[in-house]
Amino acid sequence: MTDAVELRHLRYFLAVAEELHFSRAAERLHIAQPALTQQIQRLETLLGTRVFDRTSRSVALTPAGKVLHERATAILAHATRDLNEVAGIGQGSHGRLYLGFVPSVLPLKPLRSVRQFRDRYPLVQIDLIEGYTTQMMAQLSHGALDMAIVRDPDEQQGTVVCPLVTEPFMAVVPVDHPLADHAAVTGPDLADDPLVFFPRAAGSHAHDKNLQPLVEAGCRPRIVQEGNNWTTILHLVGEGLGVTIAPRSATFTAPPTVHVVPLVETAATTTVYVVHRLDDDRALVRNFLALLPSDDAQASGREV
Repeated sequence: MTDAVELRHLRYFLAVAEELHFSRAAERLHIAQPALTQQIQRLETLLGTRVFDRTSRSVALTPAGKVLHERATAILAHATRDLNEVAGIGQGSHGRLYLGFVPSVLPLKPLRSVRQFRDRYPLVQIDLIEGYTTQMMAQLSHGALDMAIVRDPDEQQGTVVCPLVTEPFMAVVPVDHPLADHAAVTGPDLADDPLVFFPRAAGSHAHDKNLQPLVEAGCRPRIVQEGNNWTTILHLVGEGLGVTIAPRSATFTAPPTVHVVPLVETAATTTVYVVHRLDDDRALVRNFLALLPSDDAQASGREV
């Protein structure tokens, strides 16, 4: 019948074991002494052995009671810790958060929230996973990621996208390019230049938005070389393989072999979003969203 022993039986037992006096233990537990006596008797019945030797003048632990004192103390401590952990998971202060991101957001503020989150919720393990926007969105959909910070994602059913930062595009040309010393350039200025660009598989919507300054001017982009990330692309531009159009923040670490020139006469912009699953309303996710730099990120979130 030991499986019928409850945590309250152990708490009652420990109070008596520490006080060695039923009246004082009952006072400490804020229950009536007859009720406490009844619960201890119930515990002994369930265990099939006495845990106290009781006389009219004294209360003492039996050998079984001494062992139970040690074990009950450990059981209650473990239970308290485990229940606190469960409560913490429910409140978002415990657990594990898998956060995806695209490298081009590194110079911006969103990932600074990771350190704030770790400082505020030190018992949450936050794992960062780097990749393309399309990879991040796919991993999000099948549960490998909890959230992702991406750039211009394609629409995906069952997700909520919240805009964080919108920025302009810049033209990046080799230092010896005829446009390198210009204060600004337009899409048509780049019409005849070969492009170094990222693969369309990285994100079709992002790919189209980057090329918009050319397309809206009636130009047909001619991509001659692809790179897997902006660092590679900018260095390839610096080697004279072509020019590129990049988000402003992606040019913050541009090598000295290129010049970054503002693009004008275009309405094209690029937006960084935080994305999470529509059905994921865990406190863990809400707590991270609350720390992101856009004050209205959650309010402006849209379902897809």
